[in-house]
Amino acid sequence: MERQNISSGAPWEGTVGYSRAVRVGAWVCVAGTTAVDENGQTVCPGDPHGQTRYILQKIKWALHEAGVDLSNVIRTRLFVTNIADWPEIGRAHGEFFAAIRPAATMVEVSRLISPDLLVEIEVDAIAPLGD
Repeated sequence: MERQNISSGAPWEGTVGYSRAVRVGAWVCVAGTTAVDENGQTVCPGDPHGQTRYILQKIKWALHEAGVDLSNVIRTRLFVTNIADWPEIGRAHGEFFAAIRPAATMVEVSRLISPDLLVEIEVDAIAPLGD
């Protein structure tokens, strides 16, 4: 099967050795994604809803690059630094996935790579047959 690696152009992709997303056949996996812009700056510090929306826009872009869209997402995993923020994070997730309703997991973690980051999300998608 052909493998397609999708890069966001972030400098640490090469250093760490990962891709923003990978498509193999119909399967698309998007790596853990945080609210960091192209300049390495945290977007929406202190705002879990805003960070979640920003992350899901980045994920939407990566899925598009892989030839699928949000409707093809079958699973989301949300890693949050404060589970008490779940209503705001969940609301943002619902703004993107209310009609799609993928299997979802949200877990609290002790920290992410930067103290300003409140949320990290990864997704799995499957392209429709024939794509």
